[in-house]
Amino acid sequence: MTTATLTIPTNAVSSSEKNRNSATAKANTRVIRPTRGVRHEPSGVNLQYEPETAGRIMSTDYCTIDRNMTVGAALEKVRIAASTNELIYTIYVTNPEDRLDGVVSLRKLLIADSEMLVAELMNHPAVCVTTDTDRERAARILADHDFLAIPVVDEAHRMVGILTADDAIDILDDEATEDLFRASGVSATAAKESERSELMIRGSIWAILKARLPFLLITLVAGLVAGRIVEHFEQSLEAIVAIAFFIPLIMDMGGNVGSQSSTVFARAVALGHVDIKNFTRPFLKEVVLGAIMGLIAGIGGGLVAGIWQGDPSLGLAVGFALLTTVTLSALLGFLVPWALVKIGTDQAAGSAPIITSIKDITGLIIYFGFIALFMSHML
Repeated sequence: MTTATLTIPTNAVSSSEKNRNSATAKANTRVIRPTRGVRHEPSGVNLQYEPETAGRIMSTDYCTIDRNMTVGAALEKVRIAASTNELIYTIYVTNPEDRLDGVVSLRKLLIADSEMLVAELMNHPAVCVTTDTDRERAARILADHDFLAIPVVDEAHRMVGILTADDAIDILDDEATEDLFRASGVSATAAKESERSELMIRGSIWAILKARLPFLLITLVAGLVAGRIVEHFEQSLEAIVAIAFFIPLIMDMGGNVGSQSSTVFARAVALGHVDIKNFTRPFLKEVVLGAIMGLIAGIGGGLVAGIWQGDPSLGLAVGFALLTTVTLSALLGFLVPWALVKIGTDQAAGSAPIITSIKDITGLIIYFGFIALFMSHML
């Protein structure tokens, strides 16, 4: 009986082809994917193929059996190969010319009569890709069929390797990251962002300190400046002790809104929802959103402060301070990381300290400014 091998070309697979191959998909044992390991480095065999192809990243550790073997002989070969091969859940069947003919699951071999021929058990055609198939396309074919591995064949349909699920996941992760950077208009900085992330996670302690400590020193200096501002208004605090009650409220609300906005910005850039080169519209939208949140917080906080302390002027000061501080924090949450990206600085390490520093100083000035405006008669 003549058999055929279904080779997936470099172009897309139609839905009808997938339906015709559903029987083959079932032949490949569907179990939990193995733990992701280190990606295969190109060997001397792999380097003969073009970059970004299945041939370049395939593994050459696999087990094949001849279609004319008996089940007993095939199991003996599998037992010998099991010590050196990654995956033996699915066994690839070849003809005497070493061309891929089909697949058979290890389970089928184990429960079959030892005198049966492998050709009687195997499923064909076998889903496979060629050595020149784009690596992302090959990875997606593997994922679509839910295989642990997919065979790779040469132009003569001889089996030369396999692409494993763990390598396919890595490939799809890399391609998705590249696509996101390209969509967001920051593809030129993708390598640099990857390098910075690698440094923060796997770099030496000294290297991480050099990247993060300068921004924290900015926060330290800003904290001292904020302390000096509080000292400047010491007389106001002594005259009206209740003023101090609301300093944490002003500072914390500004800090939370700033953190929210910077996180939203970072995620939007990563997912391609914000274009660094066309920043005005999302920036203005965030400012308007910050003003609305500030208005709500200001009305609520001002009413509580005024009723609690029995002083409407204090309520006005707290309310207007919340409105202004929250709006400013939302503005900074978008503006600061955008500016850091534009000048080529690590926005992940620098945004929060810079936003906190500016917010602390301006928040105190704004609060005490409104205190002076609405409560000057009591100072």
